[in-house]
Amino acid sequence: MIKNPIQEVTNQLQYRAIGIVKGIYKPNIIDQLNRGTIVDNEGNLLETVILGKALALIKKYINLENNYFWIVYPRNKNINNLHLQVAGIWDPYQLNKVDESNSEKDPEELLEELNLKNNYFSIRGELVYVNEQKKEVVVKICSSPFSKRLKNATFKIIIEGEIPLELLNNFISLDVIRHGKTLRMVKYEIIEKIKSKKA
Repeated sequence: MIKNPIQEVTNQLQYRAIGIVKGIYKPNIIDQLNRGTIVDNEGNLLETVILGKALALIKKYINLENNYFWIVYPRNKNINNLHLQVAGIWDPYQLNKVDESNSEKDPEELLEELNLKNNYFSIRGELVYVNEQKKEVVVKICSSPFSKRLKNATFKIIIEGEIPLELLNNFISLDVIRHGKTLRMVKYEIIEKIKSKKA
């Protein structure tokens, strides 16, 4: 079995913002791997931070000259300034156990079999803002249901797309594709209305 880089949702109201991006990682300073840039196949430069758990993998297994599929958490302050936090690397041959029948397949093919593709992001959270003129929506993500009171436990992702204004304050699930430094919605699904805390 190939490990899916973006796990199935385990709970209907599971918040998340996670994606997969193929590219070459170039650290800003060669002996400090945690900050740098992912250069994608089109030559876009994506500002990147490597999170602790991925840092050990990179030091041990990764050749920084090579293209990899990076499992990333997206962050942005506006529609055109995506930056990434690397949580892991998806390499079905080197880092995941692949059964022999798949060993001839290209990783892109394996991704397709998992209903995924390069630059796909899964965003799930509360729809908190819709700008109909600019065709932008903002989704609030809570990193942990128990940490809503903690600073930095919630953040917002800005996505290019159109969702009717009356769907504000619903929990939604979005399929999103990255174009350059912009996240573009492909489709959305309303999960349920979020109950007001004041009630």
